[in-house]
Amino acid sequence: MKPVIKTGICSYGMSGKIFQAPFIEAHPGFELSAIVERHKSDSLKRYPDIKLYRSVEELCADDNIELIIVNTPGYLHFEHARSALSAGKNILVEKPFTISVREAEDLMELANKKKLQITVYQNRRYDGDFKAVKKTVDENLLGDLRYVKISHDRYRIQYSGKEHKEGGLPGAGVIFDIGPHLIDQALQLFGWPQAIFADIWKMREEVKATDYFNLILYYEKLRVHLSASMVSREQEWGYVLHGMKGSFFQKRSDLQETQLMAGAVPSLQNWCIPAGKPDGLLHTELNGEVIRKETTAAPGNYMGLFDDLYRSLTAGEKNPVPPQEGLNTIRIIDAGFRSVNERKIVLLN
Repeated sequence: MKPVIKTGICSYGMSGKIFQAPFIEAHPGFELSAIVERHKSDSLKRYPDIKLYRSVEELCADDNIELIIVNTPGYLHFEHARSALSAGKNILVEKPFTISVREAEDLMELANKKKLQITVYQNRRYDGDFKAVKKTVDENLLGDLRYVKISHDRYRIQYSGKEHKEGGLPGAGVIFDIGPHLIDQALQLFGWPQAIFADIWKMREEVKATDYFNLILYYEKLRVHLSASMVSREQEWGYVLHGMKGSFFQKRSDLQETQLMAGAVPSLQNWCIPAGKPDGLLHTELNGEVIRKETTAAPGNYMGLFDDLYRSLTAGEKNPVPPQEGLNTIRIIDAGFRSVNERKIVLLN
């Protein structure tokens, strides 16, 4: 009989409601045992059998809990992850892993000392659109790549009221919210860059935190632009790749978040409804023939992350997102701010 991992969640905001609890509840290898809500009791309406705690400290003190999901605001990740590790729990930490390089290194040192596992929640690796891009790169359909742009634009001109995302709290701003996803995807596709040049800016006057960034990652024969903004009413292609043989364009078309918010129940099978129409364009040369065709990405499945995590914890398989990879995204963000402050290209070790 396969072991069941008793799991607790540190917060029941959007992350807990949409991206964490439904997957833990649906995966046969996990048991959703406890959730922290400081004031409300909303989680009990959907999960009446769980324990409801009023603080992360109470959750960490539960001897039955084996895995804790740290999904509180980014500036609290270090504090809550450290508490969970100190209590002997493995942890799954939402992005950003931490908001500083030193915090990430301290958590990694503690986990190694206690022989515990840290996994960083990078669910966008399991988006259908990103998988289509990765397949194109892995199969070398475009020849040697020279220019890539990965963007994630939104149209939200009003302040959301979320101080930890758009206010003056540490770790606020789109560079800490969307940045870890785009940076992680670039590192997954192309590895560690040689240097970075950054523009990090505030577009909306009523918002305290920066809400725009453009990062240029320098590779020997490749430039990768990563960008996000909050005033884009008309959406561009999410991924643009140009190589010596051809080009590939891919829309941000993954519908998992939309369907989860509408009440869809995830599973290990393909539960997400396909987009139903082409969302990409491939124009390249294959076997001496020039082709130009529309493409359609297969649905993604965030359950893949949880299944990979389960097999890592129970069967010794590879950690799906080890903490070093979470640290690397923070190193890029840190170098980006240095580039802005010093107005220069920053070399990366």
